[in-house]
Amino acid sequence: MGSDIREKLGDLNKDSFVTLLTKLIGESKYVQNNPPELIPEEDRIVRHVLDSLLPYSTTTGGGPLVVNHDFDPFSLSIDGDKLQGRGTTDCLGHVALVTELMKTLGQTKPNLKSTVVAVFIASEENTSIPGVGVDALVKDGLLDKLKDGPLYWIDSADKQPCIGTGGMIPWKLHVTGKLFHSGLPNKAINPLELAMEALIEIQTSFYKDFPPHPKEAIYGFETPSTMKPTEWSYPGGGINQIPYECTVSGDVRLTPFYNVQDVINKLNEYVEYLNKNIDKIPTRGPVSKYVLPDENLKGKIEITYDETTSGIACDIDSRGFHVLYQATKDAVGSVKPFSITGTLPLVKELQDEGFDVQITGLMDTYHANDEYCLLSDMGQGYQVFTGIIALLEE
Repeated sequence: MGSDIREKLGDLNKDSFVTLLTKLIGESKYVQNNPPELIPEEDRIVRHVLDSLLPYSTTTGGGPLVVNHDFDPFSLSIDGDKLQGRGTTDCLGHVALVTELMKTLGQTKPNLKSTVVAVFIASEENTSIPGVGVDALVKDGLLDKLKDGPLYWIDSADKQPCIGTGGMIPWKLHVTGKLFHSGLPNKAINPLELAMEALIEIQTSFYKDFPPHPKEAIYGFETPSTMKPTEWSYPGGGINQIPYECTVSGDVRLTPFYNVQDVINKLNEYVEYLNKNIDKIPTRGPVSKYVLPDENLKGKIEITYDETTSGIACDIDSRGFHVLYQATKDAVGSVKPFSITGTLPLVKELQDEGFDVQITGLMDTYHANDEYCLLSDMGQGYQVFTGIIALLEE
């Protein structure tokens, strides 16, 4: 049976293969994504593949192949309740829904005691553009009137009230040693070993100084504060070479019951102590060392930080929260507030400015693969909005 199949399939049709590959290579300049400003036009490749396969497909050619074409992420694809496209969840779907809400308010002109203000945020995650975004509006006092009522931030990963988020401290641990041939490790200071041992000491101290906080249970945080490495880099070289330096990068995710600056101060203290006591850091193997007295040379540990974000614990005793709770219950059918050490920009700063910041989302599919949203979720989100307005009027 196997030989019959092989005979029927035959050898590679080299002419057909080369013809198709010629077409694909001809599109290669359009499918690059490096440097980052290039946007790959991958449908150029897909078109040639479809031209080859569709004549033998079940849909158009009466053949046995089942051929599915991925949706265009830059156009909306509708499949029943499912809406697919780049931005349906994060966060053009939010923009469209809030726009429809404001449009309906303009059309129906309900007699409200409250003022409903919608702020569409520009440059939420790009701090390289100064003077643009909600922070600029706050600085100029344009949102001061909202301090008299709740402020709802519509950007969390579930269609439930998010009552707590985490702070984030991105860090880089740069370790300097001495380069040497790996056959003579006694003449080197291995920065990789020093980085690993130093990180053990730093993490141990961190978890001692910032243990699980009692309020985390009240807010239902999934995790306590954490510090962990996520990236490792070194300048390269042969496998038989102990490198001169390396960098371990990672982040601290901090529940809002601890202060970001306090953590940074402690991390600096840990590193300072390790540098002063580098000869006491555990080594690996009989000739591993971080100090070369004859050369008056020591390993060195440095820590730096990228831009930090503070977490928030929403006021769960405020009227704004109770209104959100009830509106969610009425629209969704159930309500289960949650907290997570994911981060959101600006929310803590807004709270510190005196706003009653409450956070919620619109859908269960936030950040899903092949980004999509459900129209039914959007409908429920709309009902949450109208419910909030109605409850605030009571």
